[in-house]
Amino acid sequence: MSTVTPASATPAAPATPVTTPSAVPPRRALDWRVRFGVLSSIWGFSFLLIKVGTQGYAPFQVTFGRLFFGTLVLVAAMAVKRERLPRGARTWGHLAVAAFFLNALPFSLFAFAEETIPSTLAGICNATSPLWGMALSLVALSEDRPTRRRVAGLGLGFLGVLTVLGVWQGFHGLDVTGTAMALLASLSYPVGWIYVRRTLAHTGHSHLSMTGAQLLLATVQLAVVTPLFTSWPHSLPVVPLLAILALGAFGTGIAVLIQYGLVAEVGPTTAQMVTYFVPVIATAAGVAVLGESLAWSTPAGAAVILAGAALTQPRTRNRRDRPQA
Repeated sequence: MSTVTPASATPAAPATPVTTPSAVPPRRALDWRVRFGVLSSIWGFSFLLIKVGTQGYAPFQVTFGRLFFGTLVLVAAMAVKRERLPRGARTWGHLAVAAFFLNALPFSLFAFAEETIPSTLAGICNATSPLWGMALSLVALSEDRPTRRRVAGLGLGFLGVLTVLGVWQGFHGLDVTGTAMALLASLSYPVGWIYVRRTLAHTGHSHLSMTGAQLLLATVQLAVVTPLFTSWPHSLPVVPLLAILALGAFGTGIAVLIQYGLVAEVGPTTAQMVTYFVPVIATAAGVAVLGESLAWSTPAGAAVILAGAALTQPRTRNRRDRPQA
């Protein structure tokens, strides 16, 4: 769910290719800290909305609805700002690949995963994306050099994963398939980020234009896949449908616009810190609203994962990454 910046950017929402931000970000009506909190809440509750959506509709239908309503929001924003979709077959080809790895595939995997695992576990699995991103970037990006600190963070993070999964209990009571899908979804994000960084980092198009095109392509991909593997539902349950609407409009559309504004105002490093709040909110929402059970190892492991993810982040910061008082 994020604007693509470094390979460690926040994963919970549709990512967008890197473009050059404006030199002077516009003044915002709401303080960036307020918008940061709103974004954290939206993405944290997204896992609850996925769970509710899958209680009435097939996973592919949930994903298609999410992408469809999210795309509508961005199309409306483009119309207001008079933005046009990017041009060029090469750009659209790269965007199609990005749409698959950053939207269609992970959104679908999370929807399938939450048929059998709690939303709390899905949210925590999502927090492993920075760990996957760091591991992959060391192999795929020559400019990313390993340091002792980052390697230690990677090891610590995956120790946290084992704690969440309860490896000492032999994964007792854990749906291995659903958990594997959630972890694979988290892995898909950095694969997409690295691809974008290599192919679409300097297109000259705006974030909004590229995001709109990417979500449009992901929606088309799900429009093709969904009828092949699902049938039209016999009924239209209202609550799951409203959850899908909220997931798309807020968790995918509006959240992307908020995150884009944060990146432009306070820089990508500060904006991506939302990663560390999402699993906390997802866990609280799952327990409080859905009544999901929570073993001690889940929050303990999540804390270790987040600590490891924090260590894997580059320590360099430029002026644009410093929040303005």
